[in-house]
Amino acid sequence: MKRVLAAAALVATLVTPALAARSDPDAELAALLKGRVAAPPVRCISVSPNDNSPIIVSGRAIVWRSGSRLYVNRLRARAEALDDDDILITEPFGSQLCRNDQVRPLSRMSRIPKATLILGEFTPYVRAGAK
Repeated sequence: MKRVLAAAALVATLVTPALAARSDPDAELAALLKGRVAAPPVRCISVSPNDNSPIIVSGRAIVWRSGSRLYVNRLRARAEALDDDDILITEPFGSQLCRNDQVRPLSRMSRIPKATLILGEFTPYVRAGAK
């Protein structure tokens, strides 16, 4: 019994800092944007099947990568519905996602779509010193 308790305490000691870092969306977004500067927001971004999947920052934003740029979209409302383990359902018109387009997060566990979310403007972030 003492070994089980000692093992549980060891696991809690190792896992707790990792969960704390993961659960702070502001820190996660800051780490993702480290070394980058914001450019003026844009209304639309091009998306292609070759681009990486969007990165969901729980409760804060959705980030798309296009080449060396990161485009951060802070949703117009209900960003708290986002979870970094969700699957994002997008239905772009043509090859672009634009402000006011709708997206739906889908919980991996329940496979039930959450409420529709409305995209805001996309803020491009480029590496400091890059043009």
